[in-house]
Amino acid sequence: MVGRSFRNDCVKTIRPEGGKTIVLVAITVLNIGLEIEAIQALGAIATGDQPESEYMVTSGNYYNGGCCFDYGNAETNNNDDGAGTMEAVYFGNSTGWGKGSGTGPWVMADLENGLFAGKDFGPTASNTPLTSTYLTAMVTGRSGTFAIKGGNAQSGALTTMYDGARPTMTGYNPMKKQGAIILGIGGDNSNSAQGNFFEGCMTSGASSTATDDAVQDNIVAAGYGR
Repeated sequence: MVGRSFRNDCVKTIRPEGGKTIVLVAITVLNIGLEIEAIQALGAIATGDQPESEYMVTSGNYYNGGCCFDYGNAETNNNDDGAGTMEAVYFGNSTGWGKGSGTGPWVMADLENGLFAGKDFGPTASNTPLTSTYLTAMVTGRSGTFAIKGGNAQSGALTTMYDGARPTMTGYNPMKKQGAIILGIGGDNSNSAQGNFFEGCMTSGASSTATDDAVQDNIVAAGYGR
């Protein structure tokens, strides 16, 4: 593990009255972040242009426009190694690169040197704000294409915010993922974001629509907030 590590007071147990226990990791500006390198050696994380899928459950009530509340695949050295060297799911209302419709917050893909709500930095109309207390944020990376999905983690189905070609700017096709795992920071250790992390998963290989739907069904069944 490199970079910052979790402070004890940032990991909290929440139990709504009569409800289920929830473990929360609260990422606050300038305080904490996490990067893990060891798993890369096991071959469990996608590298280069290999496909991968990742999701997190976060909150639409706690975010900002800082860089970058990410969970996913990043550089192994805490440096900005250039476009396409990371692929992480992001949540917040940053408008410094890409953005969705309205004023956010949005699920976007952090591909290094850019947050993408779609294929470029222009507003992506199909990427709509998510403001649920608990929400699912998902990114699937494939060779030549990627997808962004999101939805209410307490009910309903996922919405496809974008599914199409990789960004046309230099460096994003093919990708050059390095295989470290980050949470709450950017690939270069940028630490001005905030957010809540309840659960997440990264897998090697691109998940199918049926798998994504099953994941969402399972999250809803977990009963966040109930």
